[in-house]
Amino acid sequence: MPGSAAGGATASSGPSPVPPLTPALARAALTTLDGLPVKGRAPKTGYDRDAFGPAWSDDVDVSLGHNGCDTRNDVLRRDLVAERLKPGTHGCVVVSGTLADPYTGRSITFVRGRATSAKVQIDHVVALGDAWVTGAQQLTATERRTLANDPLNLLAVDGPTNSAKRDADAASWLPPNKAYRCTYVARQVAVKSRYRLWVTAAEKAQIARVLTGCSRAR
Repeated sequence: MPGSAAGGATASSGPSPVPPLTPALARAALTTLDGLPVKGRAPKTGYDRDAFGPAWSDDVDVSLGHNGCDTRNDVLRRDLVAERLKPGTHGCVVVSGTLADPYTGRSITFVRGRATSAKVQIDHVVALGDAWVTGAQQLTATERRTLANDPLNLLAVDGPTNSAKRDADAASWLPPNKAYRCTYVARQVAVKSRYRLWVTAAEKAQIARVLTGCSRAR
């Protein structure tokens, strides 16, 4: 991802510090996956981002909520290192920092600004469009708002990579960084289990393939 030292986010190649999923945790995720219902995708009729409440609401009953800061900045503070905060925002607004991007394995320098903020985006690990067609339309408005702001389902990632993912499930998209794929699909399983969502047959097969590969003892 191109950038310049003078303006905005820059990226450099380097190993991702994200630890791999342990074999024991992978096996546990496989067990949870086997407990998820398997169905076809429901029609996307009626889907709208507003069905999941205001973007980055602080008014949700999850671990990063109710602290006076919007969820986007909560996740940036959690996932970035060497972050700098904007004075006068009660320690909320992140103006710069460094992200070890789990999706690409690159180190990205984040700088807040109209032309640069989108270079680091907050991804819904289970995309909201995918959640909608696998059961979220049957959740209450409060449950959907919580799903959209749950830190379990949120990651700071490379913006262009997140844009390429769109609403894809695991059958259609996996992170380019193969070292993170086990953690990624295990997190999807955890989110779908928490919010009583289902998986498609193709999605389950892909997740099982990934988890099986990382469940073997090393």
